[in-house]
Amino acid sequence: MNTTLATFEQDVIETSTRVPVLVDFWAPWCGPCKALGPLLEKLENEYAGKWRLVKVNVDENPELAAHFQVRSIPHVVAFADGQPVDQFIGILPEGQLRAFLDQLAPDSAEAERHMALAAIEEGQRDTAFNHLKAALALDPGFDDARLDLIELLLDEERIDEARNEADLLSPKVTEGMDARYSELKTRLDALDTAADLPPTDALEARIAANPGDLEARLDFANLLIARRAYEGALEQLLEIVKRDRTFRDDIGRTTMLAVFDQAAHRPEIVSAWRRKLSAALN
Repeated sequence: MNTTLATFEQDVIETSTRVPVLVDFWAPWCGPCKALGPLLEKLENEYAGKWRLVKVNVDENPELAAHFQVRSIPHVVAFADGQPVDQFIGILPEGQLRAFLDQLAPDSAEAERHMALAAIEEGQRDTAFNHLKAALALDPGFDDARLDLIELLLDEERIDEARNEADLLSPKVTEGMDARYSELKTRLDALDTAADLPPTDALEARIAANPGDLEARLDFANLLIARRAYEGALEQLLEIVKRDRTFRDDIGRTTMLAVFDQAAHRPEIVSAWRRKLSAALN
């Protein structure tokens, strides 16, 4: 595949979040480029999707060459997760080139996870499930893939299956300070709790009849957390903080902090409600 300044973001940066990308800076007049290019193309076919080859003609794309400080060609830059991670200049013997590619290309389990993430982006959830299960079959200790699977299960409120998968996570995740696990555990606990809670309309009626019913507010917040309706949950929790810091050992504040972790991908929400919590505590 050939790329240009206009398509580089999509062809290289975005693609490398799913699979490593090798960018070959070359020119038609470059003799060594004519030897390296076909070798890279042969190896791309041989590696069967473990990495992608993208070519940049430096004569036609001087801006890209300047940005990556290409002063001599062939110049090859490897990208992974949207960032340049390695490079070489000139021609490597095939053995050294294979070693370079083996370090770049993910193992089979990692490749399955990359395909799962790509399927999630495209809304193909069943395909994502299959790839994640394949990744875990290849490497049962692959915590990142298992966390991905737990997240998908929680999205479908398959609580028992998610709990079973969480039990298989390694101690370095469950006993450490893994932020992603903490977020998913908060969500899993909220779904567990929500399964035994009264319906939404009953809780809303209780709160309307008695605004000081903190148990109803906490139950309602847990229902909303399970549905990822963070702002509604934070509103109920903040009201608990304002009314009684001693209720359930300050559960309003501590649950708000857990929701902040869970909603970290929504920084505008977290920032606004952190300010509100800070004001309530002062």
